[in-house]
Amino acid sequence: MNATVALALTDTQRQLWWGAIIAGLVVVLAVAALLTVLVLLVRTIDQRVAAVKATLTQAAANTADTALLAQTAAGVDAVLAEGLEHHLFLGRVLGKVRT
Repeated sequence: MNATVALALTDTQRQLWWGAIIAGLVVVLAVAALLTVLVLLVRTIDQRVAAVKATLTQAAANTADTALLAQTAAGVDAVLAEGLEHHLFLGRVLGKVRT
């Protein structure tokens, strides 16, 4: 028995196969485009998170020396008190000198 089987497609079947191949190619291209957009968005988010982290690190560094604020405030108060004493003294002395 020497039987050869020829697989022939009808025109409708051939059109359906080409339609399926083209549809598959469109889906693959759409998925590739969406994944590219996703990668770009994730990269942008990552860069912005890094920028926020750097800003927070700078804020932590700026507030690390807050313990010195009380000491500085006390020094400023002492300078102001000294200046006030000089002002009062000069006001009294200047009044006596002019008369």
